[in-house]
Amino acid sequence: MTFPTYFEAFDARQMLADYPIGDAFVARYKSMSRDELRGLQEVRFARLMARGWQIPFYQRLWGARGIEAGDIAGLDDITKLPVYDKTDLMASIAQHPPYGDFSGIGGDDRAPVIFHTTSGTTGRPQALLFGPKGREITNLLVGRMYRWQGLTPRDTVHSVYGHGMINGGHYIREAVTHFTNSLFLSAGTGIETRSAAQVNLIADFGVTVLVGFIDYIRKLAEVARDEGLLDRIGVRMIAGHLGAEDRTGVEAAWGGAKAFDWYGVGDTGSIAGEGPERDGLYIWEDAQFLELLGVDDGAPVAAGAAGDMVVTCLFKDDVAPCIRFNTHDITHELDGRGELAFKRIAGFKGRSDNMVKLRGINVFPHAIGALIENRADLTGEFVCTLTRDAGRDAMTVLVESRGGTDIANLAMLLRQGLGVEVAVAICPPGGTAAQTQIDVRQKPVRLIDERAA
Repeated sequence: MTFPTYFEAFDARQMLADYPIGDAFVARYKSMSRDELRGLQEVRFARLMARGWQIPFYQRLWGARGIEAGDIAGLDDITKLPVYDKTDLMASIAQHPPYGDFSGIGGDDRAPVIFHTTSGTTGRPQALLFGPKGREITNLLVGRMYRWQGLTPRDTVHSVYGHGMINGGHYIREAVTHFTNSLFLSAGTGIETRSAAQVNLIADFGVTVLVGFIDYIRKLAEVARDEGLLDRIGVRMIAGHLGAEDRTGVEAAWGGAKAFDWYGVGDTGSIAGEGPERDGLYIWEDAQFLELLGVDDGAPVAAGAAGDMVVTCLFKDDVAPCIRFNTHDITHELDGRGELAFKRIAGFKGRSDNMVKLRGINVFPHAIGALIENRADLTGEFVCTLTRDAGRDAMTVLVESRGGTDIANLAMLLRQGLGVEVAVAICPPGGTAAQTQIDVRQKPVRLIDERAA
C-alpha cells in the first residue's frame, strides 16, 4: 500500500508563501489594505466552504436550516450559517463514536492525522483532530507571533503547557521548534515536572523566555524566590494568557520581564496576539475570521461592545474544518488601526457559559484576578464557590493572603469591581491549590458550583 507521509501531504513552501513569518509577515500586513485582505479571506473562505459541504457534521447542521451550497456566496453570507459549540461536537462524538463525524478523516488510506484532546476545563475532554496542513499553519501562527513579539534563535524557551493527551504542550513545542529556532524546554505542568525542579531547570539552562498560562508562571516566580534562584535567572520575555489581569504583577515577579498576551482555543489554534507595542491583540485575519455575537441573541454586537468570539478558521480545509465555532469566550473590538491591517481585540474577558448572575448582575469569576493583582499582601490566587440557599444564589471568594489582609476592605474592593456584594474568606499561601488544581491543570479551576440541580 502506498500513502503520503506527513510532509508529503501538504506543500510547506506554499504554506510559507501564503502565511509569511518574520520580516515578510510584518512587511506584507503593514502595507496591505483592508480591501486586499478581504479578497484574500474570500478566496480562502470559498475553499473552506467547499470542504465543509463534504463533512457529514456540516451537512446535518446546515441541512437542518434548509441551507444549500448556493446560498453562501461569500463572507457576507456567513451569518446565514448556524453557529455551533463544544456541546454540538460532543453530541457528534456520542452519536458517531469515538471521534464524531466532524473531522472528515478517511479509512485505511487516509492522510496523516494528529489526535489530541482539550484539557476538559469545562467538562469531558473533547477530541481534537488535525491534518498536516491545518496543524502546521496552527503551529506557524504561534511561531510567527512569538517572533514578532521578540523571540529569537538565541533564546531558550521554558514551557509550562501540559502534555499527555492535551494538545497545548505538543503544539507549542512544534510552534517553537518548527518556526523560531529557539531551544525549547517542555517542562509541562507542576505534576509533570515539579515546580522546584522547574525553577532549577530555568536557572541551569539559562532560560530567557517563559510560555504558558500566567497563573502558573506567576506561581513559579514565588517558587524561584523561595529556592533562592532569582539572582541566577535572566527571564526577559513572557508569552502567556493575561486575560483581564494586569501584566505588571507577573513582570515584576520575574524581575522586569516583558509580558505579552495572546488568545486561542484548542479547536482553532491562535486567534489573536499582541505585537511589540502591546496595544491590543491583533486578530490573525489572514487565517481566522472572527465575529463577536451577543451572548443572549446571537446577533452581531455594536462597535466596541462585548460579545462571544465566534471563529471560522480560513486555513483549516483538510481535517476537522472549523466554520462558525462559538468559543463562548468574551471580548470586544478596539477602535482604530494598529501597526498591521488586522483588527484588534481587547483579549479574553471571561466565559459567557461560566458567567454567574448574582442579584441581577453578571459576574465573571475570571475578572477577580485583575482586582487582586499587585497587592503585596495577596498572592493573586483565588477560587469562587457558588451556593444556593432558599432559592438565593451566593458566591464566596477564597483568596490567598500572605498576612495583614483586611477582609472588610477586600470585600469592598470586590464589590466595587464586580458591581455586587460577594462573601470573602482568606487562607494562607497555597491554601487554594487543592481546589484550583493549579499544579496539575493548564487552566486552574476558578469557579466551583455547589448549587443543587
